[in-house]
Amino acid sequence: MLCVFHCGRAAVRGLSLSWWSGCWASACPRGWRLPSPLGGPQSFTFCSRGSGKGKNRGPEEHVAVFSPVTVTELRQYLRAKGVPFHDGYSCLQAPSPFTSKVPRPSAVTARENFSLFIDKTTGGFVCKESLLEGTWRDLQDCLEVMQKEGRQSLGPNVRLEVPESDRELSEREAELIEARRIWDGAAALPDLPLEVAQSVKAAFGIEKVPEATLGKLSVRYCQASGSLVFPWFGGRDSGLKGLKLLSAQREGERLNYTAMTLPRAGRYNNLFGLHVLSRKDTALVLTARETDCLAVSCSTGLPCVSLPRGVSCLPPVLLPYLEQFKRITLWLGSDLRAWEASKIFARKLNVKRCYLVRPSEQQPCPLEALGAGLHLGKIVKNAMAASHKSIISFRQLRDEVFGELANVEQVSGIKWQRFPDLNKLLKGHRKGELTVFT
Repeated sequence: MLCVFHCGRAAVRGLSLSWWSGCWASACPRGWRLPSPLGGPQSFTFCSRGSGKGKNRGPEEHVAVFSPVTVTELRQYLRAKGVPFHDGYSCLQAPSPFTSKVPRPSAVTARENFSLFIDKTTGGFVCKESLLEGTWRDLQDCLEVMQKEGRQSLGPNVRLEVPESDRELSEREAELIEARRIWDGAAALPDLPLEVAQSVKAAFGIEKVPEATLGKLSVRYCQASGSLVFPWFGGRDSGLKGLKLLSAQREGERLNYTAMTLPRAGRYNNLFGLHVLSRKDTALVLTARETDCLAVSCSTGLPCVSLPRGVSCLPPVLLPYLEQFKRITLWLGSDLRAWEASKIFARKLNVKRCYLVRPSEQQPCPLEALGAGLHLGKIVKNAMAASHKSIISFRQLRDEVFGELANVEQVSGIKWQRFPDLNKLLKGHRKGELTVFT
């Protein structure tokens, strides 16, 4: 384990962590810089020693590496260290050592004071109060240091990664400045002239979404780019952390959306609609697009959030924000790709609390269902429970086969370039299939 210490503008390197300044001796590795040019509070950096591969990865190619760990090992370690925790759906919830205030002894075991969430699958953790995240190994090192030094908290200024370069820091800062500039220059839809607001809503297919819903979810319109602006807030009392710009082009009766995010994809992930959720909410609808979130919110009144990158992924860093909900309905779209993503995400979120909306003509995506005059509340209520992976019924098999027959192009594999005639016969390479030529 390599530990790097920062104090003001200086950085030193050692093999063990100590809060006594007398042990600071060696020089900082060349090229490492502080996160900010200004002198700030003392902070500590834990950097896992790696193999050196992937040094030249770009900012969008960051890969998190997690050591294999079981939930039993997580529980045993926390009990051995005397750390109280609550066993949640997808995370273990514990008091965070990365907060600025030390909890009182009477409040240590209070669940509402647990702001550290540890992923049961990877061991990676997120502190919702300080927004600090890291691996299970990082958390073990921090707890060992606290035990050795007899401390109750490390504070929020601990860094668990190699400090970013000056170029990365300047790019991140420039993206945040640009996001705030766009946000400040955009206008709330209820504040637009009536004719302009109606034309904007028609262009994005949200004619049936009332202004009250758009205002509640803080949706704005950027006239310079002709895009809807969906904000990402850190929470109910937190400021702007990023945004997504959504442009739309209509081809016949179909709308094609183009999205751009600030910060760029891979650097930051958040849930649209997170800032309007209440701690008392126990049910949630999860959608893949922001416009679907608007449709669900205005039609059902249920708490709803949308994923930052659609059906492509559910980042583990977002799991803590979904931990409070006893029922999560996944309504991700109207095609087979969305259906497969729903089943994968349900396993991440714990299938015991997940319900899935199966795509069909009677159950399209939420925005299409709203436009067709369907009862969205009834669709959500009738969502099917996410079954155990080892149990399957004949009805599920029948629906799966029907879905593949009705959507042949969507289930087709990767096409051959050299054997076009085989594409007509075998429909390309599909996942889980083996083609043998003799």
